[in-house]
Amino acid sequence: MRGKLKVLGINGSASQSSSNLAILHAVAKLGKPHFDLEIIDDLSKLPHFRTELTDDNIPEELIKLRNQIEVADGVIVCTPEYVFSIPSRLKNAIEWCVSTTVFSDKPTGLITASAQGEKGHEELKLILQTVQASLAEDATLLISGVRGKVNKNGDIADHEIATAVKKLVEAFAELMGEK
Repeated sequence: MRGKLKVLGINGSASQSSSNLAILHAVAKLGKPHFDLEIIDDLSKLPHFRTELTDDNIPEELIKLRNQIEVADGVIVCTPEYVFSIPSRLKNAIEWCVSTTVFSDKPTGLITASAQGEKGHEELKLILQTVQASLAEDATLLISGVRGKVNKNGDIADHEIATAVKKLVEAFAELMGEK
């Protein structure tokens, strides 16, 4: 019998007390029957992207990131939108994976939680499709006006959003092949 699925959660926010991290913790709780979620919550440790280091002399932090993605049964990215785009740290992390196949056919969930979020959400979908991640519409979620929907304790305070996150978790488990 196969063991519990392992999922990597990537927090795209630069804030230490981000709503995105709180949402990933909610995903971890909701996903417990289906998978274990390991969260990367600080992308600032990754060096700036340099093409000459993508295949040779790869920095240790990047080898670790690539390995975490590669061995995971799936990846969930939860990020805000910064200036109508995805955060530079998140873009940087994905750029380090472009010359690899770590995202190829990898079941990937996407949550954009921000003040608005539409442009960043669409941009990240396009980027993840470019690296050939396996996306499903039911495993993507846009949460606009997130500040009023996650309370200061990090709990999802909005019933509709809590229900939507639960549905995303179930769709994501299905995307990974968990029944």
